[in-house]
Amino acid sequence: MRVIAGKVRRMTLVAPEGKDVRPTTDRIKETLFNILQNDIPGCSFLDLFSGSGAIGIEAISRGAEYVVLVDNSKEALRCIEYNLEHTRLSEEAEVLPMDVTQAVRNLDRRSKVFDIVFMDPPYEKGLELPALKALSESGIITEDTMVIVETSLKTDTDSYEGYGFQLMRVKRYKTNQHVFLQKIS
Repeated sequence: MRVIAGKVRRMTLVAPEGKDVRPTTDRIKETLFNILQNDIPGCSFLDLFSGSGAIGIEAISRGAEYVVLVDNSKEALRCIEYNLEHTRLSEEAEVLPMDVTQAVRNLDRRSKVFDIVFMDPPYEKGLELPALKALSESGIITEDTMVIVETSLKTDTDSYEGYGFQLMRVKRYKTNQHVFLQKIS
């Protein structure tokens, strides 16, 4: 796993070990950032269920102005901290070692607002639903915020609209998909 493009391109990253961990592949990450390429420079980027931090680090490398990485796994947090130090991007990111809904409340209390929110929760556990609920009830996203959920192909994404989001686009891959949402005003 590596940083695809930007100021720290080609730098390798480590990922947490375990059977529940499935880092976004370089090819899928490259496709995602090709979709987002015009939105990344200067944006505020929130990476929920960060895992290795690879998505948030890619955003920093490509010019995001403010990046927050959130995870509550000790192993994931060790990897995020290592990867940020290894890429020399520690000063350009904030790491929140907490549950995703707790992090959303924390950021809301601090009046942070994000242009892009990416989440990659463990598949088939429904963890994106409380995260979407927390996001829709907070002030950290607006109708202009792009929310991207990485899910398995089996995930029923129709329920996302019940959480106050409009489905904008779905990009399917062989094993998973990116679901692009925007908050309904």
